[in-house]
Amino acid sequence: MAKVVIFGLLDTAELAHYYLEHDSDHEVVAFTVNKEYLSITEFRGLPVIAFEEIETLYPPKEYHLFAPMTAKNMNKLREQVYNDGKAKGYKFITYISSKATIFDNEIGENCFILEDNTIQPFTKIGNNVVLWSGNHIGHHGIIKDHVFFTSHVVLSGHCIVESHCFFGVNATIRDYTHLAKGTLIAMGAGLTKQETEEWGIYVGNPAKKIENKISYEVY
Repeated sequence: MAKVVIFGLLDTAELAHYYLEHDSDHEVVAFTVNKEYLSITEFRGLPVIAFEEIETLYPPKEYHLFAPMTAKNMNKLREQVYNDGKAKGYKFITYISSKATIFDNEIGENCFILEDNTIQPFTKIGNNVVLWSGNHIGHHGIIKDHVFFTSHVVLSGHCIVESHCFFGVNATIRDYTHLAKGTLIAMGAGLTKQETEEWGIYVGNPAKKIENKISYEVY
C-alpha cells in the first residue's frame, strides 16, 4: 500500500480518487496542481496543494504520485507532469482495475487501466499509458510511453505503438502494425496499413492519412 498524492482536479483526477479508494490498497492523501491553477484548498475532502511545494508537505520518501491526466497536447502535458515528478524524486503508482484481464504483462508506472480491458499474454506496456474502459490489446504487442487509448479500441496482435499515440473510440488496428510516434487514429477508424507516419492523423474505414497538422488539443 502506498500513500498517494493525485495530480489534477478535473474529471480524471476525481475518477482516479474513486477507483483508488474503492478498488485498490492505496490511500489517497491529497491532490496537487501547479500553483497558477491553485484556486481551491480542498477537493473530495482532501487538501489541495501547489505542486511546486509538494516535496515539503509530502516528501518522496514517504509518498507516491499519480497523474492520470487526459491526452491534451497529444499526451505531452501528461508527459511533462510525469517527468517533473520523477525529477522531484517521486515514484508513481499504476492503477489496474480488478475488472481488467491481464496475464503477468510487463506494465510501467503511472498507468491508468480501467475496467473491461483485456491485455493478452506477451504484451508489454510502458510508462504513463492510459487505457480507458473496454479495450482489446492483442498478444505479443509493445505499447511505449505516453500513449492514450479511449474505449473499445481493438489493437490486434504483434503491434508496436510508439510514444505519444492516441486512439479514438472504436478504432481498429490490424495485426503486425507499427504505429509511429504521435500517430492519431480517429474515432471509428479501421487501420489496414502496417505502418503509419509520425504525427499523422488517420480517419475513416479503411483509414487514410489526412494532411491537417495535429492541433495538439486532443482530449
